[in-house]
Amino acid sequence: MKEIINCVDCISNELIQIVIDDDLVVSRKEMGIKDNETVFVGPGLLDLQINGFSGVDFNTFPIIENDFLKVINNLSKEGVLSFFPTVITNSDDNIINLLKNINELCLQNPLIDSYVSGIHLEGPFISPVNEASGAHSKDYIKAPDWQLFKIFQEASGNRIKIITISPEWDNSIDFIAKCAANDIIVSIGHTVASSEQINAAVNAGAKMSTHLGNGAPLSLHRNSNIIFDQLANNDLTPSIIADGFHLPDNFLKIVLEVKKKNLILVSDSTMFAGMEAGVYQSHIGGKVKLEKGGRLSTYNNENVLAGSAVSLLDCVNKLYSSNMLSLIEVWSLASIKPQELVNLSSNHDDFVLFKLKKNSIYILRAFKSGKQIYTTNKKSHNTI
Repeated sequence: MKEIINCVDCISNELIQIVIDDDLVVSRKEMGIKDNETVFVGPGLLDLQINGFSGVDFNTFPIIENDFLKVINNLSKEGVLSFFPTVITNSDDNIINLLKNINELCLQNPLIDSYVSGIHLEGPFISPVNEASGAHSKDYIKAPDWQLFKIFQEASGNRIKIITISPEWDNSIDFIAKCAANDIIVSIGHTVASSEQINAAVNAGAKMSTHLGNGAPLSLHRNSNIIFDQLANNDLTPSIIADGFHLPDNFLKIVLEVKKKNLILVSDSTMFAGMEAGVYQSHIGGKVKLEKGGRLSTYNNENVLAGSAVSLLDCVNKLYSSNMLSLIEVWSLASIKPQELVNLSSNHDDFVLFKLKKNSIYILRAFKSGKQIYTTNKKSHNTI
């Protein structure tokens, strides 16, 4: 059954006509006249940092195919059509097994392969200093090791495209330079590096800051510190977790003003994202409490966050509903900007349709490679 949808492109603000036949996109063209159409079309969201989702943990071996498909299905409902599974600090063997696991799933299942645009390795070459290391196990934190990284990369099938490290290690500059020479994006994070070390890292090829404002000591020098140093460096693109819990509004406003368009949004979601509120056991943080709305904290101390439990769309909605960014700006920071950062070409066949309701974005449909994979229309069906 053929269907014609007139919608407004949320990036260009042009009226677009999309023709769909039996859940497949037949044509898409720009129209010359705008109307009062309330349906928007936008590129699929790209999340460069997902540790888990919907009860599935990318840091617990093994990751089975059906669980990965479950993540894909639920992310599609949130408008996320590609992402970087994120493997964090662990033993060398566990990291290798997890990377092999993800690569094998991509090789076995074309749908999984189409969603996994790369892998983000967060550690183990980060700071061992308390508070900077966060939830990463200090038992496995170590200095950058290029030979070990090559083993990790081989296990991943060359899918590691981002690595988070701390440039405070003596050999970090040489490691960063080798990563840059091999098209691996180096992101500064979980660090207590000095101003000189951060500048040296950028000069060696570091391009990104991992969840700026988090993974840092609670007490910092009032004028000179790792956050200011990274904010002030025009060659660093920070990622931020705008879930309403990790960063206060005043910090978000400062980052948005200073970096303007040179930043990206990430969810940094854990397995608890998309789960019902309740008390759970985590292999990283122990007993945790998930509240309605997505706030995740340790059970014994609710003032201590235990990770992110929201989707990238929740972060987009936080900034949009708070009037910090326009629709064009906020959607770009979660789609086009991360694509540009990791050098992914845009795909017009990956897109979502959404409406605005009570100053929030609601996904209506999602299309992957021109095929409808999610819809709120009960007469239609999901294809995943």
